[in-house]
Amino acid sequence: MEIPLYIIIGVLLVIVLVLLFRPRKVEVPNMEELESKLRFALASAASVKEIQDALDDLPHDLLESITHSLGRRTGKLNELLATFELTKYDRLFYLGAPIDFVGVKYGESVDFIEVKTGKARLTDDERELKDLIESKRVNYVPLSVNKIGIAEHIDTEGEE
Repeated sequence: MEIPLYIIIGVLLVIVLVLLFRPRKVEVPNMEELESKLRFALASAASVKEIQDALDDLPHDLLESITHSLGRRTGKLNELLATFELTKYDRLFYLGAPIDFVGVKYGESVDFIEVKTGKARLTDDERELKDLIESKRVNYVPLSVNKIGIAEHIDTEGEE
């Protein structure tokens, strides 16, 4: 039993030694390809640096204007997406400013809806409107417009 064990161990040692000392094929990378990739990486780094320098040269007000413009566009898109979340209302009216939506649940309530994302804060107009609503200083004002285009107040007190 010892002889077959020695033979197996010997064969395994020969296999290990052959695998360790056999010549390996080492692929030399294509120098042109490497050089091309290196040039691209350096050009990209230079491009990023050029963009950073250009941004540093722009006036602060201009950069603020650009970022606010992007924020407004994102806000409008979020307002549109919010309509999918506001399906619990019987009627939904888009106002845009200073409040985004007015949602009506007949027999229950009227909600003033402002869509905000992230760290967005209320504008001064939105904050003032919120204060008016929370202090219950909201009125229903019916107007009648005649053919000439002049509006007159309608007395709704006697309609009960």
